[in-house]
Amino acid sequence: MNLKKSILFIGLILGVSSITAQTDIYGKAKLINQQTDGYRGIWYHIAGAGQSGPVKNEYRYKYSGGLGTYPANHYPFSVYVKAVDKTFFCYGGTDGTGKTLLHMVSYFDHKTGQVPRPTIVLDKATNDAHDNPVMQVDKDGYIWIFSTSHGTGRPSFIHKSKAPYDITEFVRVPATKIVNGEKVPLDNFSYLQMYYSPEEGFAGLFTHYEKVGGRVIGWMTSKDGVEWSEWKDLSLLHQGQYQTSGNQGKRIGTSFNYHPNRPVRGGLDFRTNLYYLQSDDFGKTWTTAEGSSIELPLTEVANKALVHDYDAEERNVYIADLHFDPKGHPVILYITSKGPMPGPGDGPRMWHTAWWSGKKWVINPLSPAGNNYDAGSIYTDKRGRWRVIAPTAMGPQPYNTGGEMEMWESKNQGKTWKKLKILTKDSKYNHTYARRPIPVHPDFYAFWADGHGRQPSESRLYFCDRKGNVYQLPQNMNSDFARPVLCKAGQ
Repeated sequence: MNLKKSILFIGLILGVSSITAQTDIYGKAKLINQQTDGYRGIWYHIAGAGQSGPVKNEYRYKYSGGLGTYPANHYPFSVYVKAVDKTFFCYGGTDGTGKTLLHMVSYFDHKTGQVPRPTIVLDKATNDAHDNPVMQVDKDGYIWIFSTSHGTGRPSFIHKSKAPYDITEFVRVPATKIVNGEKVPLDNFSYLQMYYSPEEGFAGLFTHYEKVGGRVIGWMTSKDGVEWSEWKDLSLLHQGQYQTSGNQGKRIGTSFNYHPNRPVRGGLDFRTNLYYLQSDDFGKTWTTAEGSSIELPLTEVANKALVHDYDAEERNVYIADLHFDPKGHPVILYITSKGPMPGPGDGPRMWHTAWWSGKKWVINPLSPAGNNYDAGSIYTDKRGRWRVIAPTAMGPQPYNTGGEMEMWESKNQGKTWKKLKILTKDSKYNHTYARRPIPVHPDFYAFWADGHGRQPSESRLYFCDRKGNVYQLPQNMNSDFARPVLCKAGQ
């Protein structure tokens, strides 16, 4: 056995990487492990549908802005840990130039009301916010950072904090998966949603890119985060799917659309239909919402997992969040539209909820939407009340991604909604991608970023409490700790 293989073997035994050659492990990416002097999010954009350049109108981009907590297919960005009374969070940050994506980690200390200087874990060597990280915290207090990749052109990584509840230093986990009965490196995954159970370990839902099948959604499990199972596919519909999932106890639910393989209203820009599957054994087996067995992967567009046939209505579907009511019934939050282009032309757009009542799917409208990517989060409580935090009001760059954040409440499973509070108003930039922590502490209730919708800009990071008070994380820090700033309208 040569030296390099010997070091790798030792690293696998120890559960951390002992290989330090950047070119061998990270490619162009770099492990940083340094604190920085403030909270700055990544600005990112995607050009117009089917075009190589910006949209030829005032909206410029299909989606764009401060996308440090993007996309909805990544989860979670924040985890509350009762043992230390802190909400740990990660996000896509950047340096002073805004040209590179930095995987950032920090926490909000609920006892002191302060945040430390954030830690730069990794320079991902791209400005693509699809490579944003997600996180989990295990039963021993170790913080896990999962660094995703947009497709197969860049490697993916798993890092683990060197000490429990400590964000100052992370080490690479030399993770493996099973392929044809053999262990191989787990070094590429996209659109990751990662869940953790002290008894079961990790369960990850993700996407892998294939020449045949496109964006294929699947799942994997691991007891220790180092040795992962064989990848198994959930669906193989046409050109692929996007999935957005949720977790309650041992139940994991996933909602997804599909990309039709046809010349008219086909491809990634005409994603449609709404599907749902769930697992009650933390990812081992899957059923429909009513508990019926179903053969996986799905291969037929019309199948038992179909919640609603939006294809027949020529409507696009963009899924924002999935949560569960007190009985464990799924609630899906999503937007429908006529097409992929920004602006009113492909409207009207509408926010919806789809709720499994125990007998059938109940679908109701919530509020008009301005952009297909106006992502937000849905919350439920023990009394059966639902809340939504999302950019449901037009922002300073109307019809671009995001807008002004608002808080809504329903007391009748989405039949009617009341606007509880306007969270942001008269803002400089659009606010985007409000994300719900796992689990939720009332003082750190949603986490998001802002940014200009039509041109590169700075991006600030925010969170709100359950009462609707909004706080900005400090862009610049001259001390080791600082208090987030309570925002007023117009910021």
